[in-house]
Amino acid sequence: MGDIRVLRNMDDDEVFTFAKKIAAPYDLLGRLPVVHFAARGVATPEDMALMMQLGCDGVFIGSGVFKSEDPVRRGSAIVQAVTHYSDLEVLAEGSCGLGEAMVGINLNVKIKLHI
Repeated sequence: MGDIRVLRNMDDDEVFTFAKKIAAPYDLLGRLPVVHFAARGVATPEDMALMMQLGCDGVFIGSGVFKSEDPVRRGSAIVQAVTHYSDLEVLAEGSCGLGEAMVGINLNVKIKLHI
């Protein structure tokens, strides 16, 4: 843990030198040694691309995709969004014509609770 604190206080040149010294990839130094995943509430290609832009290493998909109007097409668009998250043209192309996402609970419908 002490090395991480030291690393955080280094400037870019010092980090580069340190990376060479320990034979570590320069772009990985300073990152936490855990994988960051996003889940819950991310169901569109745009959501997935944003999570990747924010630094996630991957995204989980679930019912928001599988219960959509066209799960296969939406899933394919999400793969493209995660792979090409900084390419706006690919994101725009993949996000067109996906149909409805998962339908949520309609709050205008009265729900009977059976307790």
